[in-house]
Amino acid sequence: MKKSFFKFIALGSLVVLTLTYSCKKLLNKEPTGSLSASVLANKAGVDGLLIGAYHMLSGFTNTYGTSWEGGIDNWTYGGIAADDAYKGSNTTDQAPFAPEIENHTVDGNNEYLEEKWTDEYNGIQRANDAIREIPLVKDGSVTAAYGGEVIAEARFLRGVFEMELAKVFRNVPYVDETVTYSTGNYNVPNPGPIWDKIEADFLFAMGNSTTAPTSATAPGLPTTQAQIGRANWYAAEAMLAYAYMFDHKYSSALPLLTDLINNGRTAGGTPYALGPYENNFNASFNNSPESVFAVQMTVNDGSGGDNGNPGEALNFPAGTYTGCCGFDQPAITLGNAFQTVNGLPILGSTGGIPNSNLTNLINDHNYIVSSDPKTKGLYILPADTANVNAVPFTPTTQAVDPRLDWTVGRFGIPYLDWGLCGGEQWSRGDVTPYNPIKNVFWHNAEATTSDNFEGWATNQDVSNNYNLVRFADIYLWRAECYVNEASPNLAAAELDVNIIRNRMANHPEYWVHTYIDNSNPGKGFTTTPAANYQIKPYNGQFTANGQAYARNAVEVERQIETGMEGRRFFDLQRYDPLYGGPEAAGFMAGVINAHKTQDIIWLGSNPVLAGGTFTAGKNEIYPIPLPQIDLEGGQLKQNPGYQ
Repeated sequence: MKKSFFKFIALGSLVVLTLTYSCKKLLNKEPTGSLSASVLANKAGVDGLLIGAYHMLSGFTNTYGTSWEGGIDNWTYGGIAADDAYKGSNTTDQAPFAPEIENHTVDGNNEYLEEKWTDEYNGIQRANDAIREIPLVKDGSVTAAYGGEVIAEARFLRGVFEMELAKVFRNVPYVDETVTYSTGNYNVPNPGPIWDKIEADFLFAMGNSTTAPTSATAPGLPTTQAQIGRANWYAAEAMLAYAYMFDHKYSSALPLLTDLINNGRTAGGTPYALGPYENNFNASFNNSPESVFAVQMTVNDGSGGDNGNPGEALNFPAGTYTGCCGFDQPAITLGNAFQTVNGLPILGSTGGIPNSNLTNLINDHNYIVSSDPKTKGLYILPADTANVNAVPFTPTTQAVDPRLDWTVGRFGIPYLDWGLCGGEQWSRGDVTPYNPIKNVFWHNAEATTSDNFEGWATNQDVSNNYNLVRFADIYLWRAECYVNEASPNLAAAELDVNIIRNRMANHPEYWVHTYIDNSNPGKGFTTTPAANYQIKPYNGQFTANGQAYARNAVEVERQIETGMEGRRFFDLQRYDPLYGGPEAAGFMAGVINAHKTQDIIWLGSNPVLAGGTFTAGKNEIYPIPLPQIDLEGGQLKQNPGYQ
C-alpha cells in the first residue's frame, strides 16, 4: 500500500474521534464536543473533514463501537439474507438480530438495522460537513479549483452512503448540506425512492459531464489522484452506472459502462484490467488494476484495529489460526452453483438455485450419500454422529468452475497457504460444510495484513480492501444492459460474459493447486489442479436460446463471480419486477425460499434458516428502524408490510 494513502487513512481515525456535526440520532440533537466551523476554515480542516467522511465508508466509528453491523461488505444484508451464506456460529449467537435477517422474520426493532442506518447517515453528514466548510475558508489556503474538487468528492461520498441506504431500505430521506440542526429542518421525510438524487450526486462529481475531463481546472473529480484511495472521475462514472442499474435505466448505464471498459483508469492512472481472480481478495494486491473503487482498510497503524475491515471481524473459521467466530459460512446453494457440464454452468429457471439438474457438491467426510429417496441421493449427515470420522472420505469428482475454491473453503482443498481446509470441523456450532475464504489473509502475509480487532479478536482485523466496484462488475453490468434493453443484443452480452469466463478458462495458473507438501503449505503449490476444474466460454448459446436463457446466464455468472461479496441479495432485488426488474413476479421470493427448502434437506437441520419464510412484496427491502421513526416526529413512514 502506498505510504501516502496510509497517512491519509490514519489521519481519518483521528477525525472520526473529534470532528463531526452528525450524531447517532441523525440530526435532531445538538452535537457536543465538536470543533467549530471557524477552527476548521482552512485547507487542513477541510481535508480532515473529507478524510473523516472517507473513514465512515468502512462502517466503523469509535464513538458508537459499530463494527460488523454496519460494515460496507454487507455480509448480513446482502449475504446471509440471500442464498449466498448462512449466519454460521451457533444457533443463538448474535440472536435475535442476525438470525432475523437470515430467516426474514426481521422487524424495525432489529439492532443491526439501526446501526446500518446511523452509520450511513453519519457518513452523509460528514460529507455535508466538508461541503458546508468550503465557503467559510477565507485565508487563501483553498483555491477555487481545489474547493470545487472537495465538493465533488464529498458529493460522491454522499451518493455512496445514500446508495447503501437505498439498497437496504429503499425509501429513505435524502439529506443534503442544507439540512442541519441549526436550521431546524432536520426531520426529513421518506416519500419514496431517491435514485434520481443519488444519480445527481454522482453526475455532479463527474462535473455534470459524461466526458472525462482533460484539464486540471475542469469541474468535478480529476481522472487521477495523488492519494490512490480517493475517488476519481471514473469511480464516479462507475457508481452512476450502478445507480442506473438499480433504477433499471439500462440505456443510460450502457454508454457509461462502455466508456469505462474502453477508457477507465484507476485513481493512480492505471488502465482497468482483469488480473488473477484471487488478487481481488488479497490485501497484498489492494488497489490493483481491477479495483474501480475500493474502501481502504489498514492495520498496524496505531489505531488499535479501528482502520481495518470491521464488517468481517466475525467471519473467520473457528479452530484454526483464530479462536472466533465462524460467521458468514458459504451456503450449499452457492457451492452447487459452480457445477459445470462441458465447461458451462448448469442453468435453472430461477437464477441457478438447486434443481433436478444439480447434484450436491458437499465435500466433507462428515457427510454421506443418503439412500432415502426423498433426498434423491444427496449428501446428509450420518445418523451415527459419534463415529462420524470413521466415515470414509471420497472427494467429489464433479466438474466445477475454478472460482469455487477461491470463494468457498471446502474440506480437503488447499485453504490459501494455511493448510487443507477442515470444512465442517472448522465451523462453530451449527453444522455447515463450508468456510468463508475471500476475507481471510494469507499466512505468509499475516504480520503485515492482519491485526487484533478492538483488543479481543486475534488477527481478525484485516487490511483487505472492500472493492465496492471492480472491473468484472463493469463487464457483467454491461452484459445485463445488453440483455435487458428494449432491443436486446444477446451476442454482445455473450461476449462480455465470456471475457469474465476466459479469465479463468485461459489461465489455469489462476486456479487453486495442490500443495507440494500437505504438512508444510509454506513450501508452495504444484501445477496440479486441486479439483476437477472445467470452464469454457459460451459459443453462440445466447442468441440460439433467446433472451430468457441469456438473462439467466448473465445472472448466474454474476452469482458465481461475486459470491460471498455481500452483493447477492441486492442483485436479486434488482432482478425482481416489484421495483422494475426484468424477471417474473415473485422471482426473488422463489429463489430464496427454494434455497431455504433445499438446504434444510441437505443439512438435515438448520433451525435459523427454517425459522421463517421470505414474503414477496415485503422482504425485498428491510424495515425502517423504529427508533428512527420515533425520533423523526412522524416524518418517516415504515416500509410496506412492516409495523
